[in-house]
Amino acid sequence: MARSIWKGPFVDGYLLKKAENSRNSGRSEIIKIWSRRSTILPQFVGLTFAVYNGHKHIPVAVTEDMIGHRFGEFSPTRTFHGHAADKKAKRG
Repeated sequence: MARSIWKGPFVDGYLLKKAENSRNSGRSEIIKIWSRRSTILPQFVGLTFAVYNGHKHIPVAVTEDMIGHRFGEFSPTRTFHGHAADKKAKRG
């Protein structure tokens, strides 16, 4: 179920502070975050975030097309190695 429109997008407070500090410093540094649930805002465009997927931080360069999506959508938590039945079919 989607979030109510009247509530607005959810973004962790520390995330806004980190993004603002990165913009003000002028350096293009990667911002490490653990908040996969936060919505990508227009203020984040052009920044690079390292989103934690439970194992490691995956770099995500934010573009205009990503606005409105969640950070978790761009750092998969599971690695798909294929189906076991597919391997048998390829051999024979």
